Amino acid sequence: MKHLLIVFHSQSGSTELLARAVLRGARRETDIETRLLRAVDATTADLLWADAVLFGSPENFGYLSGGLTDFLARTFYPYQQLAPGRLLPYAMFSSTGNDGRGAVTQLQRIVVGYPMREVTEPIIIRGEADALGLQRCEELGQTLAAGLSLGIF
Repeated sequence: MKHLLIVFHSQSGSTELLARAVLRGARRETDIETRLLRAVDATTADLLWADAVLFGSPENFGYLSGGLTDFLARTFYPYQQLAPGRLLPYAMFSSTGNDGRGAVTQLQRIVVGYPMREVTEPIIIRGEADALGLQRCEELGQTLAAGLSLGIF
């Protein structure tokens, strides 16, 4: 069975709402095991468990959230030592009051060092998540899970 990890940071609850929509979509693929974790609770062991990762972050001051940045900083060197050369597929979703580009760009720069490869365009939800935004997040979760199930990722 393949594993899909969803790691997110949320202070206001908006990104958590999106993360739960991503999880709903991923769980439509019954042969994929999913794990939803707050960034503060996620560890290197969770990254090693995963066959793909979905990152969720608000955009704070035009950047990736401190919580998700902390997760990436805590896991970077241990992951490098335990999984050299492993290219982990990932995607991102973000809730933002701005345009979201800063958070996306920062994550893209960070994950190059892991290394990870982006497998789909980021989902950026501006303002409050509406039904369409939640549907887009569900589709993102299902897309990554289906890609794992079919061996595409």
